Amino acid sequence: MNRLSLIIAVLAVLAGAVPLYHWFAASDATPAAGGNHEAHANHGGTALPDEGGQSTFAAIAEIVAMLEADPDTDWSKVDIAALRAHLVDMNSLMLGAKASSTVEEKTIRFRIEGEAGVLRAIQAMVPAHAAELDKAGPWTVEAETISEGVILSLTSETDADLEKARALGFFGLMAKGSHHQPHHLAMARGLGSH
Repeated sequence: MNRLSLIIAVLAVLAGAVPLYHWFAASDATPAAGGNHEAHANHGGTALPDEGGQSTFAAIAEIVAMLEADPDTDWSKVDIAALRAHLVDMNSLMLGAKASSTVEEKTIRFRIEGEAGVLRAIQAMVPAHAAELDKAGPWTVEAETISEGVILSLTSETDADLEKARALGFFGLMAKGSHHQPHHLAMARGLGSH
């Protein structure tokens, strides 16, 4: 038997073994490590995690499911690419931005800086989020765009609110509020960004 015939024979045996492996993995109570998706999805009725494995993937998957479930979705306007770009900005901001703070009387000022894509994310997201924080209270919030990033100022009426802002820090404040989810859905529907 020449080498080519031997390779073809081995491939034929392996091709036959793959369906057999899938059958065993799907039917066995303890599937082999690295088994197929069907084997992972069937765990004898046990609860499965909600998280899709990576936050951007999971957020987009959730939005896609909502769009598909809504019979009024206008697919000609849907813009998942815009949502993905925004989620990339969120990731850049949360992982790449540098934030420092100073306190003067009842005001805490955060100086948020970054370079390249992080700088762009800071300047796009922080002023928009500042407006949401200002609406929600308990602080008066302003954002000033500077060449290196943004200065975010929060003024409190009480010492307790000032302490809360200090404890949350810039990144906690950026994650605060429930406006993110409707904003993401609106963005995916093609209704604009911030």
